[in-house]
Amino acid sequence: MTQNPTKSKGLLLIAAFKLVKGLALFAVGIGALRLLHRDVAAEVASWINFFRVDPERVFIHKLLEKLSVVDDHKLKELSIGTFLYSGLLLTEGIGLALRKRWAEYFTIIMTTSFIPLEIYELFHHVTTAKIVVLLINIAVVAYLVYELRRNRSQHV
Repeated sequence: MTQNPTKSKGLLLIAAFKLVKGLALFAVGIGALRLLHRDVAAEVASWINFFRVDPERVFIHKLLEKLSVVDDHKLKELSIGTFLYSGLLLTEGIGLALRKRWAEYFTIIMTTSFIPLEIYELFHHVTTAKIVVLLINIAVVAYLVYELRRNRSQHV
């Protein structure tokens, strides 16, 4: 059976997207663990100074205010959650890159399961980033469903 080049490009694009997200979350998990037993707000404040970000911005004040209550327990929870989600994304990405049919189903299930949460988040606070993520995830699911149906009809 020869692989459809269009399908390969689409799957590889989705695989790359999932792998990049998975690796980024893995890095966040490591970063959270490295902040254990430290004053998180003070660490971020030093990064803000290092990168010469204007500390008087409202966003920076809100960020530092929220980070001032982050303790070791919350950092551990954050790192566990990011490592778990990273593992799921890396599993999807590797499976899709290897063109495994199970990965297509797995990606459809996992991506679809987050769409209601993304919609819920949009109702609470609309941002361009949230809209883009939602649209990308809908496009990924639609593409994979289309490919699975198309391939099934070709083999029948």
